Amino acid sequence: MTTLVVQNVPSVPIGRLADWLVGAGLDLDVRDWSRLPDDLSGHDGLVVLGGDTVGDEPPHLRELLAAALPDERPTLGICYGAQLIATVLGGRVGRNPEGPEFGAQLIAKRANAATDPLFRDMPITPDVIQWHHDAVLELPPSAVLLASSPVCEVQAFRAGRVAWGIQFHIETTAEIVRQWAASDAAALEGYDVDAILERADAVDADVAEVWRPFAERFASIVLDPSWVAATRPLRMATAEPITDPAAIRAALAAEMRAARSQ
Repeated sequence: MTTLVVQNVPSVPIGRLADWLVGAGLDLDVRDWSRLPDDLSGHDGLVVLGGDTVGDEPPHLRELLAAALPDERPTLGICYGAQLIATVLGGRVGRNPEGPEFGAQLIAKRANAATDPLFRDMPITPDVIQWHHDAVLELPPSAVLLASSPVCEVQAFRAGRVAWGIQFHIETTAEIVRQWAASDAAALEGYDVDAILERADAVDADVAEVWRPFAERFASIVLDPSWVAATRPLRMATAEPITDPAAIRAALAAEMRAARSQ
């Protein structure tokens, strides 16, 4: 099975996630924006890595996601990739109200994780590596929350049957984190960078131990999606995200009425 991996910026590579996915039986086709395929007909899965800011991506990347998600092609979005999945489905992304997250943090599983194919066997509060300013501020109606933290509510979600978004990083190495710290020196002004790097080093082995099986389970879904239980069909976004507060309230009221009528 060939899985398309979209590397949005050179500084955020697939890292050790490549070894985990290949070891679990996948062939990876890693491409940057200049080499995106016309469609996903030759790929059985999709991984969208981290990047910069939602809105800067080429329209064709959104088109690929918009095709993969309702087609139930197994998809995993990491950090920026997760944010992009959320916006394609009608969610809202912006600056995290509690500020950026850097380095090793704990997240906590939510109730929906108990039955999720990827998250149900995870520890309740696994270690992760964070490196982001933006966050998913509002999940799309078709998504369920799987993990949160005190600083960022949407840490992981599932959209439809076989698409997941994770705000944190599982693919990093100690070297990659150090490169990020060096390139983001201005953003880290006032932070104890040495402490951030020491903590990231300290949890590196734990992150690998916990998230390698997660990656292997995702690979098993790419190889055979049929074992994942069906969910309600995804509804794709057909317009720009609503930002006016009154319009948001009206849309939420309409959503509640529609849910009661089903």
